[in-house]
Amino acid sequence: MRTVKAFAAQNAGNVLEPFEYELGPLASNDIDIKVEHCGVCHTDLSLRNNAWGMTEFPFVGGHEAIGTVIDKGAEVTHVQIGDRVGLGGHSHYCMTCRQCLDGDHNLCETVQSTVSPGRHGAFADIVRASGVSVVKLPDGLDPKDAGPLFCAGITVFNPFVEYDIKPTARIAVLGIGGLGHLALQLAKAWGCHVTALTSSASKNDEAMAFGAHEVINSRSPEALAEAAGSFDVILSTVDVALDWNVIIGTLNPKGRLHFLGVQAVPAELQLMPLMFSQLSLSSSLVGSPQRIADMLEFCARHDIKPVTEHFPFAKINDAMTHLESGDVRYRIVLDH
Repeated sequence: MRTVKAFAAQNAGNVLEPFEYELGPLASNDIDIKVEHCGVCHTDLSLRNNAWGMTEFPFVGGHEAIGTVIDKGAEVTHVQIGDRVGLGGHSHYCMTCRQCLDGDHNLCETVQSTVSPGRHGAFADIVRASGVSVVKLPDGLDPKDAGPLFCAGITVFNPFVEYDIKPTARIAVLGIGGLGHLALQLAKAWGCHVTALTSSASKNDEAMAFGAHEVINSRSPEALAEAAGSFDVILSTVDVALDWNVIIGTLNPKGRLHFLGVQAVPAELQLMPLMFSQLSLSSSLVGSPQRIADMLEFCARHDIKPVTEHFPFAKINDAMTHLESGDVRYRIVLDH
């Protein structure tokens, strides 16, 4: 039996306290990872607060883990003990449903999240996951900053492949935060003309540095009206209600508005403009293990990396408070 030293919230909204638990016998297809770094995501904050009414306590968050393999089952062959690997939002797939067999593991009918009920995440010294969900870190990526790529990185990468976005496309990234700052870098490396849509003038220079060719004030009806019919794809990374009909008006015919940020309220949309211009609405979350591996290789090749702020694991509650403040530039990582 292996003892895990973790940080857990005992009830909704509580601070994270030291917590120990025992791992059972290692299954033949499982991997144990000694955690070196772990990103802190808004999902961890929402789950700690039980904002979605689904959290089981004690709650151990953490789904952007980087570490080394310290044990593996006999059926695991793609990584070896001592390899540096990463683990994202999903830690187990059934491997038998249609989606898994078709390569869409992230759409598995019985997918288990790394921080799902009954599983503890990587706010700990060790995290266990099914082998297929663990991806080896390629050379060229700094382990201390790679964790957020396993959540934010794959989230913004997935639609480029899923919807065959062309390098000639004109892309707008709505919201320049934890997701958006990576989306700008990725879209620029993809070859696209990139526009940042942001309501924070303080981020204009940073958006340009991340790869935007231009910046438009997303709260200005006049600026959005001038951008009418400008974009082939809009990647929305925001979690706030906007006038989506005005946003849609900036799309070209056959354009796509793709939602990556979780929307807590229904989006009010006029359907006729979608019909007349043959527009598409879509959304996605993370991606399959192979797509994560492809994303990591792409990021290593083009020097795409998250901008991070680091906290020692012992200061995990300070990190959560900082995240809740909304002042993070742009992702938080915990270090052992």
